[in-house]
Amino acid sequence: MSNAASPIRGALRPGASWMLIAPLLLLLAFAFFWPIVNLLSRSFFVPELSLKNYQRLFNEPLYWRIFGRTFWISACCCLLSLMLGYPVAYAMARLKGWRLAFVAACVLIPLWTSVLVRSYAWVFLLQRNGVVNAMLNDLGLIGAPLRLLYTEGAVLAAMTHVLLPFMILPIFATLRGIPPELERAARNLGAGRVQAFMRVTLPLSLPGVSTGVLFVFILALGFYITPAMVGGPQTLMIGTLIAQQVTDLLDWEFAGAVSTVLLVLTMGAVITFQRALSVERLAGNAD
Repeated sequence: MSNAASPIRGALRPGASWMLIAPLLLLLAFAFFWPIVNLLSRSFFVPELSLKNYQRLFNEPLYWRIFGRTFWISACCCLLSLMLGYPVAYAMARLKGWRLAFVAACVLIPLWTSVLVRSYAWVFLLQRNGVVNAMLNDLGLIGAPLRLLYTEGAVLAAMTHVLLPFMILPIFATLRGIPPELERAARNLGAGRVQAFMRVTLPLSLPGVSTGVLFVFILALGFYITPAMVGGPQTLMIGTLIAQQVTDLLDWEFAGAVSTVLLVLTMGAVITFQRALSVERLAGNAD
């Protein structure tokens, strides 16, 4: 009998496999990569090769305040989503049957609703004659409508509402994969409920936490619809600035420069976060 490995019946050759995925690669190249490369490359040509757009960006403090506000709101959105999402994911991991299905539906249904609809809902809630002001007025807590809309708080609340499922689902998937016997073993060895959670469950769930934080942070950096609807000129974010440059001012070159800087800063933040997380894991393994 020959010891040579025989090919698996029905397996495709490498050439045939590449032919099958070629249409998808071409679609991605022309529908996704080419528009991005085109926009970024146009930032260096005005019309000849120049750094004029980047000089304008770096010399104007207004744009750096917008960058700072965008990163600040995105970081706060991550923190608030983590604080609200972790307990929900923990509860989902411990539930079974129809209770799990009900909570999962409450988490997933917002993903099936348009971001535009959810943003309009926040406008309806926070406007001067909206539900929140009407409720506070009926309770006698305010004498005049509060300015809730077009503030950083409104942008943060609406963005957290939209992005919360992207925090819950990765944490839930990680918690669901942790054997419950580990926490019970810690309890049997004398650890309390809180100590068992802090020493066993929380460290094992950190991969899901890091994934959720990255998802929410990256999505928040480029968010456009929600900040444009519930925010105002005082809460302008990078996504809205890029859209204004493209649609209102038709300044594609400067929009490309802003997009390039945002891409570089985002990649730097992601790499820094991943390296910090890997250092923490190494330190934890050493302990």
